[in-house]
Amino acid sequence: MKMVLRWWPHGDDTVTLAQIRQIPGVSGVATMFSDIPAGEIWTKEMILETKKEVNEAGLEMEVIESVNIHEDIKKGLPTKDQYIQNYIDTMKNLHEAGVKCICYNFMPVMDWFRSQLEMPLSDGSFAMAYDHSYASGLTLSSIIQSMMDGSNAMTLPGWEPERFPAMAKDIEFYQNISAEEYFKNISYFLDAIMPYAEEYDLDFGVHPDDPPWPLFNLPKVVCSAESIRTYLGLNSSKRNGLTLCTGSLGANLENDIPAMAKEFASMGRVPFVHLRNVKHTTEKDFHESAHLSTEGDLDMYAIVKALYDSGFDGYIRPDHGRRIWGETSRPGYGLYDRALGASYIHGLWEAVSKNNPR
Repeated sequence: MKMVLRWWPHGDDTVTLAQIRQIPGVSGVATMFSDIPAGEIWTKEMILETKKEVNEAGLEMEVIESVNIHEDIKKGLPTKDQYIQNYIDTMKNLHEAGVKCICYNFMPVMDWFRSQLEMPLSDGSFAMAYDHSYASGLTLSSIIQSMMDGSNAMTLPGWEPERFPAMAKDIEFYQNISAEEYFKNISYFLDAIMPYAEEYDLDFGVHPDDPPWPLFNLPKVVCSAESIRTYLGLNSSKRNGLTLCTGSLGANLENDIPAMAKEFASMGRVPFVHLRNVKHTTEKDFHESAHLSTEGDLDMYAIVKALYDSGFDGYIRPDHGRRIWGETSRPGYGLYDRALGASYIHGLWEAVSKNNPR
């Protein structure tokens, strides 16, 4: 297992590489180029420049999160083939820079949503939260405005401003596409890229829908064990894997996260794991919490043990943290609480591995 921390280059992060290097057990970063629009090729020069910066800080750059998929691929439009070729070219450039794992998603229009980006908790910290009734009553423009208002003037992954003008038309488009059609578009993409994933030694981990139920009647792709089985069944390559995000899947109380970890990691189809906890106030209302099992609804020890027992040997990162100790950062991605989370996860992994030697 390797522990990484998500980090944005080009000055788009309040957390520095030097700070990440000081977190015990963190060997690298999961990064992306938020200034490159979806569908454009990531140049080898830019990738190597960032890798050099990361390596000089004493860290590895083996995970990319995310290489966004152009909406025309998701829609299955005639222009999809050129965008898929651009994606393959980016894969080649990442491979030549030593990247081993790519996290991505196939969520239409919006990658994720929270109704509050800084909800005050009883301990004085702040966390992202979701209120289903409130979210269901929002218009697209009010959703965009609420996300931008809470962004602390930083880019939010999946909410890049260049996406905004097309969102309304994109939502309208998806009202007329069936789940079967959408999965055909996913299959087309996977069949095109998986031979190159094999050639370039790249593991792909699809990120679950967040939250795992529809907004604006948009298709949901990865939100349950059944849907994950369907997704992985679209292409049999072991490179076609899952990013097991415990918080996204855990937002649905019906999902058994330890069982899912055991099932899919045992198949060798989990190259990347996002570990965080979540606390429900109702069936569909929740807020993010500190990583400890006692702070939320998920048994983090059981999840880590299921991964270890299943032979997991990929990448883990502590996912969204609370805002604590007066820090100013991108929502969910401050330094302090994620560092605490990394140390907690390492403690769990050490306990599990020493009590259950392979």
